[in-house]
Amino acid sequence: MSARSESSSRPAEAGGAGSAIALGLVLLTISWGLLHVGFWDRNPIIDTPVYQGYGEKILDGQLPYRDFDVEYPPAALPVFVLPAFANGEDYGSAFELLMWACAVVMIVLLATTLAALEASPARLYGATAFAGIAPLLIGSVILTRFDLWPAALVAGVLAALVLGRDRLGLGLLGLATMAKLYPAVLLPLAVVWVARRRGLREAFICLGVFAAVVGAIALPFAILSPGGLAHSVTTQLGRPLQIESLGAAVLLAVKQLGAYHPTIVSTHGSQNLDGTLPDVLATVETALGVAALLAVWVVFARGRMERDRLLIASAAAVVAFIAFGKVLSPQFLIWLIALVPLVAGTVGLAACWLLAAALVTTQIWFPYRYWDVVALQPVGWLVLLRDVLLVALFAVLLAAIRPGSADPRSS
Repeated sequence: MSARSESSSRPAEAGGAGSAIALGLVLLTISWGLLHVGFWDRNPIIDTPVYQGYGEKILDGQLPYRDFDVEYPPAALPVFVLPAFANGEDYGSAFELLMWACAVVMIVLLATTLAALEASPARLYGATAFAGIAPLLIGSVILTRFDLWPAALVAGVLAALVLGRDRLGLGLLGLATMAKLYPAVLLPLAVVWVARRRGLREAFICLGVFAAVVGAIALPFAILSPGGLAHSVTTQLGRPLQIESLGAAVLLAVKQLGAYHPTIVSTHGSQNLDGTLPDVLATVETALGVAALLAVWVVFARGRMERDRLLIASAAAVVAFIAFGKVLSPQFLIWLIALVPLVAGTVGLAACWLLAAALVTTQIWFPYRYWDVVALQPVGWLVLLRDVLLVALFAVLLAAIRPGSADPRSS
């Protein structure tokens, strides 16, 4: 994330990586504690009761997807079950501790990736420091959502690929995809990465490892309750235009100008816009998201297979999935904490500032004024601002992976 030239900066030594990890963990722990006091502790909107219900039902012997509906993939279930071993009233605290542990793993893996790249001390310390203070930037939502679990797994995927452990990387990618589906957008990048560097045969082996992990996790549930598992996927794919998405934010802004009167409905566990125009925009957003992902995959495949380009393209793919999706929940931004700080040079510096602005802008209205957004108050402009920041972040990252663009390490 440093703007200094890597060629003119002394690479981080092993001890430097350890010190950078220590810095990140100290900042993370301080940030985690501050989220429980004052401004950060007001008006929380939490998902842990839902997770607790899942975990307790599983401990009671019920089978997910067959005996009760679950909206998440099977590899999410362990983080719901483990806190359920605590006393019922302690579930929230146990869940927070588990998410803190995932954040610790994520920071260690960020430093491992950058140490393998022989990143400069400024870049290494900057990345772990950013990850450490990120909880304060996004706010209390990070305490009560399980998104640090797939984020830590994605950090592991990139560390493995950068270290040349491609089969391990694709296996972890399968696990991450089964924890929350978004990591699947990294699969084309990983396959191209392996094919171009190690040949088609190895790429097919790695793809087989990915498929084997996905199958091993999903198959038992698919056999015991095929309809229930399929329902968990189709429910997500069939969601309407969520109120925080880019298209909905545009309509909310138009409403403030008196040119549109939205209808809000609560379905799929979120607040969404109902009507013909929102449905059309949901289709348009889906098409834009597919186009943005294709652009990242194609542009990456056309260029040189360099580790820094892989990191930029990975961040760009996930940003595209978030920014142009018809659903954009605040916790989705947690995914980017494991990706954007890895980007080098002036591009990385700009990307981190844009991400920080998007995190803070989200926290200004979520959770404290979320219901004002739903009530169509002017605070909805902040939702649009956050979404525009994400689009700008995508544009910066996509430009950086174009063939012929400057090496990010010397930018």
